[in-house]
Amino acid sequence: MFSRSPFDLEGMTEPGRRPRSLTSAVLDQLRDDILRCRLAPGMKLSTAAIAKRFDVSLAAVREALSRLVADGMVTAEDQRGFRVSQVSENDLNDIVETRIELESLALRRAIANGDESWRAELDSVWKALCAIPYMNPRDPTEHNEAWNPLHDRFHRTLIKGCDLAWVLRFSEILREQSERYRRLARPLGLSTRDPFNEHCRLVRSALRGDADKACSILREHYSLTKVLVQEAIRRSDLWRAPERAEGGRSTIAGNSSPKALR
Repeated sequence: MFSRSPFDLEGMTEPGRRPRSLTSAVLDQLRDDILRCRLAPGMKLSTAAIAKRFDVSLAAVREALSRLVADGMVTAEDQRGFRVSQVSENDLNDIVETRIELESLALRRAIANGDESWRAELDSVWKALCAIPYMNPRDPTEHNEAWNPLHDRFHRTLIKGCDLAWVLRFSEILREQSERYRRLARPLGLSTRDPFNEHCRLVRSALRGDADKACSILREHYSLTKVLVQEAIRRSDLWRAPERAEGGRSTIAGNSSPKALR
């Protein structure tokens, strides 16, 4: 049912990666549009408009949307087509708590199974993350988008040593869901934090083999993100936005060119 192999968790949207098919290309672009909030929660997705945008068949669009439904990014409505999945505070709580439980399990197994290769890769990814500023050097009031891919890679590498493919598979879905909420909240005033120290404590505990400490820090890290997202969204009316989206126009906002899929 899921749109990815459990063994292909890295670089899902790497620049320059050739799509496996037009359906996969549409899938990757729509997922990226949802994660980057170009497609708002509750927005109706017209299969005809998507097919025209990407110059692909309706069948390819329906298959891509069905895969996104399986990943929880899109919802299918009987006789009414597809919509971007809506957001709610209860959903955010559910995602974060489930992510903490699953990734704590994965992290424990990664630490227990981790060899020198895993430690070396984790250390390398951590150093690469440290080299990228969290905030935009050209505008310190804005988040640095270049930081996000390395941050994703860091968290994937942290649990990569886990020997349970299904745990990694579900963890990746939850990571994407969490990322959508984080990106929704950032323009609303998501508070800055000290990501260097948060991640530094986490990676040091993992490399020392202290699973209890690493899992405790992981819980603190994700729980803080949840609190900051909640605070930002509570200051807005985003929790009520899906109600307005029901009456909104059928569109597929975004600026990607169909040629980008070729």
